[in-house]
Amino acid sequence: MTIRVGYFPQNNTLWVLRHLGILEKVLPDVEWVDLRTLTNTRVDPTSALPSAHGDHLFDGGYDVIGTGSTPPVTAQAKGHDIVYLAVSGPRVENGRLVVHADSDIHDPADLKGKRVALGHGSWQTTLLLLALEKAGLSWSDITPVDAYQDAADRFLAREVDAWVGSYPYLTAVEQQAELREVIPTDGLFSHRSLWFTSRTFATTHPDELTAILAALQAADTWIQDNPAEAATLFAADDGRPVTEWEHALRTRPWGLLPLDADFLAEQQHAADLFHANGLVDKNIRVEDAVLPELNAYVRTLPSTAIAR
Repeated sequence: MTIRVGYFPQNNTLWVLRHLGILEKVLPDVEWVDLRTLTNTRVDPTSALPSAHGDHLFDGGYDVIGTGSTPPVTAQAKGHDIVYLAVSGPRVENGRLVVHADSDIHDPADLKGKRVALGHGSWQTTLLLLALEKAGLSWSDITPVDAYQDAADRFLAREVDAWVGSYPYLTAVEQQAELREVIPTDGLFSHRSLWFTSRTFATTHPDELTAILAALQAADTWIQDNPAEAATLFAADDGRPVTEWEHALRTRPWGLLPLDADFLAEQQHAADLFHANGLVDKNIRVEDAVLPELNAYVRTLPSTAIAR
């Protein structure tokens, strides 16, 4: 049978795995599905979070995908029966909320009434919502602007007051403008990459899943050992300087980890906040998306990559 794997550059591991051909050696009938061809649409960030990743997982778009922390929560809240496969180590160095140095925004409380650019439905929604909670604000206190594709340009043009940016996209902006950090990722949440599937696929294709997890681990090991070469795979796609991608890759953790109590608590807190702020329609129990046998397998993966 054909195994369909969704991938895009923002999940670095899957992007590299797609180009290395490691998975095809053990699963010859692999079909790679570029997530950008299915989900590249702007959404209304004042309404419920989009669930495109989960929708396509369950409508046959793909069997396994990797994203940031938000999509599996929104998928589960929409009623999709997902199963987590593994997570990366914390990637707190990868992004932050910034403003121009001359902005009157100095802390999260100052975001009230301001236009904030972000990729709505990505990890950026989680970061911003956690920061607002800490400042005693809610989602309705800001004007969120979904601008994942052109956020940097809109921020530089001062069409928005603040921007939740990530590397390597932040690098070029740092070279063109004087910025001030308002919300760091470190201290708010771990910002991990993660991989998930449907419960049906997880329970009926355990051999294929273990092969995929082992291949993901191998891809991470390769990236860790070859960051400059890995950077060329990303730069060839988006035209950014190889040095920008290499910087981003060198600062990220590599290696798959099982889901632990801290991660599950963090995901549950985010899910509760999404519901309280009207961004998802129902409460969920994140732990329901964990299969103990898969978690146990991830613990057995060779520690050839270092998860920092």
